[in-house]
Amino acid sequence: MRTDDLVTMLATGAGAVHANQAARRHVAAMAWGALGATLLMVALLGPRHDLAQAALLPMFWVKLVFAACLAAASLAAALRLSRPGQRLGWVPGALAAPVLAMWLLAAIVLARADAAQRAILFFGDTWDVCPFLIATLSAPGFIAAMRAMRELAPTRLRLAGAAAGLLAGAVGTLVYCLHCPEMGAPFIAFWYLLGMLIPAGVGALLGPRLLRW
Repeated sequence: MRTDDLVTMLATGAGAVHANQAARRHVAAMAWGALGATLLMVALLGPRHDLAQAALLPMFWVKLVFAACLAAASLAAALRLSRPGQRLGWVPGALAAPVLAMWLLAAIVLARADAAQRAILFFGDTWDVCPFLIATLSAPGFIAAMRAMRELAPTRLRLAGAAAGLLAGAVGTLVYCLHCPEMGAPFIAFWYLLGMLIPAGVGALLGPRLLRW
């Protein structure tokens, strides 16, 4: 909500904004972002040919849960940063928890692997394109999330932009999982996270400009 709109609402005696307005807008942005990411994935990359078999493997679901947890936590951050005076509270911990859990799993996998296998587990076959493909699939969600944030009342614009970008990155990663053949925890812990941090960083840079009232 812009300042002029707020003044007009107060002057005309309009009712209060629904408490769940921010949630509805951000969830809608996630839905549009997921749809756009899916269309991009199908058009540019295609789903992995062995998706049905991959879905039977535990690590396929581990990487989906990893991205889903970051999506949920970044949605909570975006909701709180959409309204003035809202504290982040438990949200930073919720953002850190899946990252630390994946890092711990990656450390265990690397510790148990032979020295010759550790580089393969870390770099996989797609380390050089994975983060950029995630960022590309995140673009529709980034546009939708920034628009949703702009229509509300963020005051910490850099943090709000980062939260919107991380939300877009997590949604893009969920869709990217349907294409990516990588299953190693060390790969996911670093390169997937890097892919999500790219739109988060862009959001932090552009937030003060795009989200200004």
